[in-house]
Amino acid sequence: MLNPQPPLPNNPELVDTLRRPLRDLRISVTDRCNFRCPYCMPKHIFGPDHVFMERPQLLTFEEIERVARVAAGLGVTKLRLTGGEPLLRRQIDKLVGMLACVPGIQDLTLTTNGAALTPELAHALKAAGLKRITISLDALDDATFGAMNDAGFTVARVLQAIEAAATAGLLPVKVNMVVQRSVNAHSIVPMARHFRGSGHILRYIEYMDVGTTNGWKLAEVVPAAEIVRLLDAEFGVEPAVRNYTGEVAERWRYRDGSGEVGIISSVTQPFCGACTRARISADGRLYTCLFAAEGHDLRSLLRDSADDARLRRELAQIWARRTDRYSEIRSRETIPLHKVEMSFIGG
Repeated sequence: MLNPQPPLPNNPELVDTLRRPLRDLRISVTDRCNFRCPYCMPKHIFGPDHVFMERPQLLTFEEIERVARVAAGLGVTKLRLTGGEPLLRRQIDKLVGMLACVPGIQDLTLTTNGAALTPELAHALKAAGLKRITISLDALDDATFGAMNDAGFTVARVLQAIEAAATAGLLPVKVNMVVQRSVNAHSIVPMARHFRGSGHILRYIEYMDVGTTNGWKLAEVVPAAEIVRLLDAEFGVEPAVRNYTGEVAERWRYRDGSGEVGIISSVTQPFCGACTRARISADGRLYTCLFAAEGHDLRSLLRDSADDARLRRELAQIWARRTDRYSEIRSRETIPLHKVEMSFIGG
């Protein structure tokens, strides 16, 4: 159980030690996933004998809603549901409906691999109050995509999910592609060609050293600058203004007006200075950085009869002490340090 802290001053805005406000909360609802992507849940670690969390270890929907409500009172305006694979959590649309009613939340989104996103579920999520959705797709050919998901899922299945999301009105659909040089770098231009003009926003993500099981090597990173050069040579692109302070993706638009792409460059162009995100794992631990080693136990606090005032105080104290800027200080010494696995807290 966390120790009680004295009341905080009634400051108009909660900021950390680097003056970064808390705006985004990413909530993992399960540690389970139906994919075994090597950069997230490599099969040699998360194989048939891997033990996932039992239901009592997970935060309940009511506990998640309570944390979100208290966090909104501290300045959070955006919630993103993640996993694992969040659509594996039963009645996820019910949770969406609960979170959509939290005062102060302006944007409610979800990230999924799309394998379980049927047209019926897409419509249910939209009806419950989900604003937008992000779907992962790392290549357009089944051989490469199969190597990336390592679970036998086809590209067609994910493309159907993208169409289902768009038809349900979960717009704009964002499509995330994690780029690894020796695996799917050849798909950078074909992916752009496919989604250009579709109204969907393709986002390239530099392969990151999240967790300690994905065998990350700097040589496997395709730098954002290289991706931009490829796209510019093929289609012609130019920089676009960020939508808001703290947006993780650098925006590039096609010069012919046929849409835009985003590039998330945590490795080569760190954006720690504008990071406004906190993450809650499926078992209720609060992490203030994607590359953190330890989280703060909120589940015990929630189940120990703590009132909202105490929960607010704990959340505020954790954020106020935050110093994280891993991507800015990444070095040979920091890379091998123990870090929480991406499948445990989402991306």
